[in-house]
Amino acid sequence: MGRQAAACALALALCACVDKSDLPRPVVQADAAAGLAAIKEVGCGACHRIPGVAWPEGRSGSNLAGFGARPLIAGRLPNQPDTLIRWLIDAPSMDPGTAMPPMPLTQDQARDVAAYLYTLDED
Repeated sequence: MGRQAAACALALALCACVDKSDLPRPVVQADAAAGLAAIKEVGCGACHRIPGVAWPEGRSGSNLAGFGARPLIAGRLPNQPDTLIRWLIDAPSMDPGTAMPPMPLTQDQARDVAAYLYTLDED
């Protein structure tokens, strides 16, 4: 019974590592254009390079080109809309070691920002 349980655990672990970047990530009731406006207003470009934001071009955070095709947020969380929206609002509550601060975004703004980030599917 021990080997069977170990094999099952291994299969589940391998399934969790499957690249899920090609899965659709619809963000319900979101406006990508409003998300880009919120990104510019809040100043996300101070830390990140973001396609569509000419200035500033931050270098302390990750380059967000291709974000929509990534399977993970910050290299550790599943890149799915609900997770991303929570991350955008209060990243430290999800990963206390992150350098990303809580952002002054409403739930609707974070939804719009997520919709914009999911349009960035090419590096």
